[in-house]
Amino acid sequence: MGADNLTWHAGKVSADDRERVLGHQAACLWFTGLSGSGKSTLSRAVEKRLNELGAHAYCLDGDNVRMGLNGDLGFSPEDRTENIRRIGEVARLFVDSGAIVLTAFISPYRADRDAARGLIGDSFAEVWVNPGLAVCEERDPKGLYKRARAGEIAQFTGISAPYEAPASAEFEVDTGALDVDASTERVVEWLREAGILR
Repeated sequence: MGADNLTWHAGKVSADDRERVLGHQAACLWFTGLSGSGKSTLSRAVEKRLNELGAHAYCLDGDNVRMGLNGDLGFSPEDRTENIRRIGEVARLFVDSGAIVLTAFISPYRADRDAARGLIGDSFAEVWVNPGLAVCEERDPKGLYKRARAGEIAQFTGISAPYEAPASAEFEVDTGALDVDASTERVVEWLREAGILR
């Protein structure tokens, strides 16, 4: 579907220029995990904490993106792949802008997450938010597991559709064992250890 008359236009502001202005490196933290694992809660808490530290951070949340940019997509395997492809492209632009972008998407297929990693490159870090299925199902903040178990929701990840756990995530956060504050500090600590935050 690509056109052969398009040219990528590189800007005159480098990643180093942006880092000097912002005081940190750009990064994409790709939060993945089952529904109810705490991806949105954690990514929003990290966004707030980074803002308090003076970092330019922005959270791309799965529900929010599906209400706009990806409002035309369903939950078939093909639509899930296209959902993540589009988010990967948007996240790449955020990284190019110098931001620390936090994506909170189930992104159930390993190949799709790997494609996002390939697109974004060294600035990509996969964060597996993993309290375990039992905890997610017990939380069930939207009542989705109950409906999926009753057969009211088809293609529900973790119940009637697959979730392929990360094979090589940069790190894992057990939001069942750690509360939001401790989980947030775990992420911020990793950003410091990785040299993204000074």
